Amino acid sequence: MKNFLAIITFLLFSACNHVENNTSLNLKQKPNIIFIYLDDLGYGDVSSYGATELSTPNIDFLANNGLKFTNGYATSATCTPSRYALLTGQYPWRNRNAKILPGTAPLLIDTTQITIPKLLRDNGYQTAVIGKWHLGLGSGNVDWNTSISLGPNEVGFDYSFIMAATQDRVPTVYIQNGNVYNHDIKDPIEINYKKNFVGEPTGENSPHLLKMKGDSQHNRTIVNGVPRIGHMKGGQAARWVDEDMADVFLEEVQTYVLNKSDQPFFLYYGLQQPHVPRIPHPRFVGATSMGPRGDVIAEADWCIGELIKTLEDQGLLENTLIFLSSDNGPVLDDGYEDDAITRLGSHSPTGNLRGGKYSLYEAGTRVPFITYWKGSIKPGKSNAIISQVDWLSSLSTITDSIITNLDSENHMDLLLGKVKEGRSDLVLEATSRTAYRRGDWVLIPPYPGPKMFMTKGIETGNGEKFQLYNLVDDASQQNNLAEKMPEKRDEMMASFEAIVGDTYKNTSKLSFD
Repeated sequence: MKNFLAIITFLLFSACNHVENNTSLNLKQKPNIIFIYLDDLGYGDVSSYGATELSTPNIDFLANNGLKFTNGYATSATCTPSRYALLTGQYPWRNRNAKILPGTAPLLIDTTQITIPKLLRDNGYQTAVIGKWHLGLGSGNVDWNTSISLGPNEVGFDYSFIMAATQDRVPTVYIQNGNVYNHDIKDPIEINYKKNFVGEPTGENSPHLLKMKGDSQHNRTIVNGVPRIGHMKGGQAARWVDEDMADVFLEEVQTYVLNKSDQPFFLYYGLQQPHVPRIPHPRFVGATSMGPRGDVIAEADWCIGELIKTLEDQGLLENTLIFLSSDNGPVLDDGYEDDAITRLGSHSPTGNLRGGKYSLYEAGTRVPFITYWKGSIKPGKSNAIISQVDWLSSLSTITDSIITNLDSENHMDLLLGKVKEGRSDLVLEATSRTAYRRGDWVLIPPYPGPKMFMTKGIETGNGEKFQLYNLVDDASQQNNLAEKMPEKRDEMMASFEAIVGDTYKNTSKLSFD
């Protein structure tokens, strides 16, 4: 009888402990949740991560008063794949269409997929996305003059105010809940990525109209004195002014927060900085010594500070969980003449990491990664491995059903600073090619087909031989141990292939468009 009671007591304790471990946010009131997601911000672009020539006081506030991760990753070294993984909890290399999308691409996320906004909306949250989207719209043949039926609102967002792709791509308009904002139907919008419209000026045929020069790719339709990727006609009243974009998105964010209801909210704030074209508002011109790239980082930091002030003024800061990160690593020369290289000085956007945007090396995917919740997350630093793909399963702990069947792992206790252990391994991706991190080690396999060792001044990580690095001893990835440690290399490769199979061998074609 004593043994029987002991067994029952043990089972009851285990069951209770299991529930507690899987419901990290056992709260009377669910927190508001905000993703602050920057674009092309590097590991070394933030002063709390070591930058000395550039000051980011508001990002630093979150880092110094929250939890700063030194091994926090985007899944990918380019934007669309990272955003796809963040919202769906699925590695982007599993979806062959998850590549950098043109402005006319169809919606990448299947409307039947689970997403963070859908999960939270179904559990009592208001949901909104404001800023950069770049996950496709419509079904592949969008009429920009009517309501677009497939977009953020169909994958879980109650409210959306976005740009379709990037600043350097047409259409250069804001889209509110599927409709082009401030559009005059008498001036219909037409988009074509292959050929120009008769009589429309481009960077090629009308260079005298430019205030910023672009390369051969960024040399099509001129909007606001800047040549873009792709051709656009019409929609003059709806076209954005680059200098005002940060203010427009910030005002939308502040209005959304101010108009909150009694429901908790989830806000995905996709800042466009420091992606090209880098054109800060006149208030921020000269804010740094590094020209437009440095100035738009200062502008983005100010926007973040204004959001924090709004939350504080509304009495919301103590019940708002904030995530801050970047979609991929940094790039300097990315299509426009903006002095990003010549005025860099001693600043290192990658910190001490190798590579950058488009690269399988660490600077491609290891990015600033911060969680902040006033009064609930103790200030600190974590060296644990964590990925943005984990945000979905982690946030599912505040819902009735915990998500466990995706690439996303539940690390809410780590994100809140309650435990120290994170991921054991992680697949990383750059331009459809994958690498593998496990513990202190990272493996980059060789790839067949044409090789591109450099793009836009950045080492891609592609090579003829295996690359194996110990990131604790060699964060800058200068000492390739693949030939010196064949057993470790083969062990890593076996674990890598157990996840991705042999798909990594079929990625000989690279695209940076």
